[in-house]
This record gives sequence, structure tokens and C-alpha cells, in this order.
Amino acid sequence: QLQLVESGGGLVQPGGSLRLSCVASGSIFRINTMGWYRQAPGKQRELVASITSGGGTNYVDSVKGRFTISRDNAKNTVWLQMNSLNPEDTAVYYCNAVGTVYIGGYLNVGDYWGQGTQVTVSS
Repeated sequence: QLQLVESGGGLVQPGGSLRLSCVASGSIFRINTMGWYRQAPGKQRELVASITSGGGTNYVDSVKGRFTISRDNAKNTVWLQMNSLNPEDTAVYYCNAVGTVYIGGYLNVGDYWGQGTQVTVSS
């Protein structure tokens, strides 16, 4: 099917930067939208940013001007550049992809998730 592997999380001081990466692999026919979600303790998972295969982007208001999402369609990779991080950005960040994959010789559209990577912003 489709597997997503994230990397780049960690501990950073307030005001610092991190860059998350997510690589998709598997029997991929096409990936449409890729995105990053996050879930902080005791809170619901929320969309942080998304990007279409054509490059159209969408951001949650709280990260506009600080985070930038980008992707390489040929490499099935999406990145999230996070600048000016603050403690409210602390969460597990999940990569998401909506795509079409080959299953048993047929095309199937699915919604796929990575395992998550921890981002902690603290002094």
C-alpha cells in the first residue's frame, strides 16, 4: 500500500527552528494532498499545513508566517520548515497523504498516516 516515514523531530528552544521530513513509499500510483497534523496532550489532532500535488498550500492560522510546507512530487517527499517555534507548538506531528495505490492489481484511494514524530519546544 503506502507507507509514510517521518523524521526531524526533537527538542528545541523557544525561537528555534526544526525541519520535518516525510517520505512516502509503496505501490503508489499517485499522491494527491500531503499534509502535517499535530496532536498535543489532551487536545484533538489538528491540521497544521497541507499541500496539493500542484503546489497549493493551506495553513492553520497559528503557524502562518512561521511554518512553510513544501514537497517534491518525484521523490514522494514533503517537508515542514518550522521557524520561531514556541512552547504551544509542542506536539506529536503526523504526516498524512491522500493517494491512489495498487492493491491486487486494482487502484484504491486511501488516507494514510505516518507513525508521528515528537516536537518539544522548551527552554
